[in-house]
Amino acid sequence: MTVSQALLVAGSLLAYAGSALAATAQAFSPPAYSYNSESTNYTGQSNNTLQNGPVVSGKAFDRFIQIWFENTDFETAASSSTFQTLAEQGVLFTSYYAMTHPSEPNYIAVTGGDFFGNGADDFRAIPMNISTVVDLLEQKNVSWASYQESMPYDGYTGYNYTSFDYISGSGDYTYYVRKHNPLVIFDSVSNVTDRALRIRNFNDFARDLNASVMPQWSFITPNLVNDPVDPIWLNPLLADTRFNDNRTIILLTFDETETYSINNRVWTLALGGGLPAELKNTTDDTFYTHYSCLSTNNGISANSSDIPLLNLTGTIPGPLNPEYYVPFSAPNLNATGAGGGPVFKGPGLDTSLSAASLPAPVNLTAKGLDTPWAQNPGYDYPNGTQGYTSTPSASAGSWTSGLPCVRLDDRPGLSVL
Repeated sequence: MTVSQALLVAGSLLAYAGSALAATAQAFSPPAYSYNSESTNYTGQSNNTLQNGPVVSGKAFDRFIQIWFENTDFETAASSSTFQTLAEQGVLFTSYYAMTHPSEPNYIAVTGGDFFGNGADDFRAIPMNISTVVDLLEQKNVSWASYQESMPYDGYTGYNYTSFDYISGSGDYTYYVRKHNPLVIFDSVSNVTDRALRIRNFNDFARDLNASVMPQWSFITPNLVNDPVDPIWLNPLLADTRFNDNRTIILLTFDETETYSINNRVWTLALGGGLPAELKNTTDDTFYTHYSCLSTNNGISANSSDIPLLNLTGTIPGPLNPEYYVPFSAPNLNATGAGGGPVFKGPGLDTSLSAASLPAPVNLTAKGLDTPWAQNPGYDYPNGTQGYTSTPSASAGSWTSGLPCVRLDDRPGLSVL
């Protein structure tokens, strides 16, 4: 069995509905023999094992693992016997919402505390001086990694990856997509070699697990075939203390609903050895969103009129929206972060353009233009070191770009731990 089998949920749910990939969707087939073994079907070599510092003790748990699945309505997941069985082991969040549509902006939001107006699954490269959860984790010396099934090698920055079709035994298939790999979208992670090489594939997961070096924060995404699969393969991993010890919380969720006409409530479950026994097989109707994975938020309950409409697509102004384009802005340094902490002023921060001074949104699309952050900055890591595969765009972002951006700020979902 592959690690994806060991981790991932859901027998017969539809993934990628409404896309061109749905028409060519494959049936699940195991690419590896066991949950902790490496697979010859993946083209990339393992980058050895992680080197982590000492465990930083948390208030309630020490390890947080997120596993994300694709496009499924809450009711569809809740009606599945496979999810019902799994829910007996955890606390089900019945009022947990994605931020928007389609997939990519939700992945950006959960690691960056904002989706910056993005309303598409197109190539995005967020400039160097925009912060992510990685800045928060490293500030507190908390180890982290991202595991992406079928990514060809660590730190791969391409838009997608098509490889040998191990299921049919002939031809190729697109198993990996960048839009499901949130940290690689941020130059502040993917343009720093030590950080980029912590964006790893599932062969690395098997090696890290076997070496007992699983990080304290992990983000795990299956490939387009194994998203999702039967949760029975989660059982051996839940029983493996190298992955799930008594200080571990595992969050299973979906990036968005399949149906865009309903509000964006997604099935989300917290489980793991760190979950108190009295919370198992319970529900929590508090209003949560993907931002809650960065900083737990308000006490709004289910069915409250205060729950916002979160199924809007492409109507939010921001630097990643070419139809309502506004530049990245600096934060209010006098504000209080979402977790109650201060706003962090990172190196190279230019505070000259505040949110209050932003110009009105511009429709770049009407002018035949795209957001400047749609261009590939051109770097990659095919041999474990950074090299350029193309001439980087001038708008790829750097500490000296002069852009008035920020690394750690007062975005609604991002706070200093």
